[in-house]
Amino acid sequence: MAKTRRQSEDFVTPVRRILVGLLVFALFALFLLWRIDSPRVERFRAQVVDAVVPNMEWALVPVTRAVELVEGFQSYARLAEQNQELRRELQRMKAWKEAAVQLEEENARLLDLNNVRLDARLSYVTGRVLTDSGSPFRQSVLLNVGARDGLVDGWAAMDGLGLVGRISGVGQQTARVILLTDSSSRIPVTVQPSGQKALLSGDNTARPPLEFLDDREAVRPGDRVVSSGDGGVFPAGLLVGAVVAGADGRLRVQLAADYGRLEFLRVLRSHPGEAVTEAGGLIVMHPALAPVADGRAAVRPGGAAGAADQTTDQTTGQTADETTGQTTDETTGQTTGQTTDETTSGPGDTGDDE
Repeated sequence: MAKTRRQSEDFVTPVRRILVGLLVFALFALFLLWRIDSPRVERFRAQVVDAVVPNMEWALVPVTRAVELVEGFQSYARLAEQNQELRRELQRMKAWKEAAVQLEEENARLLDLNNVRLDARLSYVTGRVLTDSGSPFRQSVLLNVGARDGLVDGWAAMDGLGLVGRISGVGQQTARVILLTDSSSRIPVTVQPSGQKALLSGDNTARPPLEFLDDREAVRPGDRVVSSGDGGVFPAGLLVGAVVAGADGRLRVQLAADYGRLEFLRVLRSHPGEAVTEAGGLIVMHPALAPVADGRAAVRPGGAAGAADQTTDQTTGQTADETTGQTTDETTGQTTGQTTDETTSGPGDTGDDE
């Protein structure tokens, strides 16, 4: 009995070692196969995947079911938490709605009293965020609206509350939005209530810094930051965020837009103002230089420069006329007298000679 067991162990041990060696060799070969970059190896890998993966689906069914079951329980727990949070947020939003209605009524009354006319051309296009291509070096999203919807580069994009970014690249059906946090984003802003102008410069962080502040002491954390409209990049008055003190000692902006939940964006249709190319009769000439029928400048009472010019013109004209007349008279008189004398004295001189 013991001898049979020993013989069995002597047989199993080499076989086990051989199997372990084959397994290690197969794993090593598989590792090399997946690490070698070659067109032939790539085609071989594709053939292996096409042959093995479809046949392994039946083996993955239990694992997939178990994972879906666990995810279902987790999703149910998250839904319960979100439901409670949404109920609390709904109560808060009711209070905000009442305040917004009151402010809207007050704003309408003030606009009516001041006879303010709003720009009717300022409308918007709403698009859905398709992909978020955010990376450590570039912050942007892709929308499902494009040139077919009339989008133009440079238009502002908002999430309904605050400014998100600007359109940078428009396709026929899609458009790319460069976020305010991108390192290439630079927009002019105004800090309220101090009215300080600054430049919001993206640095790939959630809180971009404020640069080129005229008076840093006039800006306090909590101040409201809106777009200034300088340079025609964005319309003025769009909410950007609030000023906060950064850990590096710089003044930064806590953006009002929720960058963690960008699902729909509102693109504002902003139209540039018309350029004024002609004066249009707005420049009034000095009364002393008003034009008259003969093309000269007529002198008006109180026009000292015009009076001096007129006196100079009269003096010059009178002197020129007198000089010309005197010269002409003298020349004419001398010529006429000489001719007359020669004609009169001609016969007498002839008789005397005879």
